[in-house]
Amino acid sequence: MTRIENVPVVLLHALPLDSAMWQAQAAALRARGHTVITPDQRGFGRTPLGTAPPSLDTVADDLAALLDRHRIGSVALAGCSMGGYAAMAFLRRHPHRVRALALLATRAGADRPEEAAERIRFADLLLDDASRDQLVAHTTPLLLGATTRTRHPDLVERVTAMAATAAPESVAWAQCAIAARPDSLSVLCGADVPAVVLAGDEDELVAGDEAATMAEALPRGRLVTIEAAGHLPPLEAPDRVSELLMALVDASATEERNGEGAC
Repeated sequence: MTRIENVPVVLLHALPLDSAMWQAQAAALRARGHTVITPDQRGFGRTPLGTAPPSLDTVADDLAALLDRHRIGSVALAGCSMGGYAAMAFLRRHPHRVRALALLATRAGADRPEEAAERIRFADLLLDDASRDQLVAHTTPLLLGATTRTRHPDLVERVTAMAATAAPESVAWAQCAIAARPDSLSVLCGADVPAVVLAGDEDELVAGDEAATMAEALPRGRLVTIEAAGHLPPLEAPDRVSELLMALVDASATEERNGEGAC
């Protein structure tokens, strides 16, 4: 069997979860010999929110600083939902540090004014003690596809519990950062690296044509639709997502070994 080069991999989590959502994929990639980093975005998991104003650029620079501390130059980068927005911000600010890219359940376009306003309103409601619990209970199940909600109520309970542990201030900060993000299609057009866009066919938050647009923009992108999955494919279809990420990372390792795609 051909030995696969160790490729550093970064997995960026969705809102309002934390890095634990990537447990299955991290284990699969590590078993194949790759270094895997699953950071908690500021305000989530064990990472403090800090005092910086809401900005995905701040999140991207947090990641760059983390890689510096680990003495890692370039990585295969994967992001789901909010993690995808952060991945595109990182690609914009640190393009030469991305050697492969996976975008899951996310979109490259900026929010329309009415969408941004709705995010801000959502953030305000989260900070209101009177509305928070009902809001979280109503919106969190929508992160999962209809099939998952019907067949895997245990996963619905798990995701709801994870969402309930997120600090309201952190979720509000992230929503405001996402609302202010710029369009990233031009960034994807310039990303000449192995890339895959994953979309759940039951995603109720991101339309399928958004995923197709990203895959078309990426010079070496391809679109994979995951059946019976919603907005959280790493949790709803863990084996399939692990398989696709391992294929992407292996492609990056082969390219590096052959000296292709070098800057």
